[in-house]
Amino acid sequence: MYRLFFPGGTLNQLTQPSQRPYRILIVDDADAVRESLGWLLLDEPNLAVVGDAADGSGAMRMALELEPDLVILDIELPDTDGFHVTRQLKALPRPPLVLLLSIHSDELSRQRGAQAGCDAFVEKGVGWPSLLAVLQKTLNDGRLDPQR
Repeated sequence: MYRLFFPGGTLNQLTQPSQRPYRILIVDDADAVRESLGWLLLDEPNLAVVGDAADGSGAMRMALELEPDLVILDIELPDTDGFHVTRQLKALPRPPLVLLLSIHSDELSRQRGAQAGCDAFVEKGVGWPSLLAVLQKTLNDGRLDPQR
């Protein structure tokens, strides 16, 4: 069984009416995860992967350069953890939405993610339709300016 966690939210509207795709940055130390997510997101017309990184320092570098709308972020990274990176991302002048993606299913990890400022938390292994629903919900609830 997979559980999805939205700090303070519920699943509702799953479409994005903007004129340009939302920009997504994928951060995970596993090449296979980054590549798989990238391939899956190719078929989504309102989502565009603009970059990926394998560690926290790469995530920050890419976020500063690319200004993504949303970062899909693994908790376990080789140089830091996703909670620390989330706090750094949220301190940027144009902070992205952050979706933490993790093998951890414990309440403490979800609480730490919420305290760090994540916008959603998904356990790895959740099916693609569920992950896509979380992505869309997070983007819709984030109310980003589609012209940004």
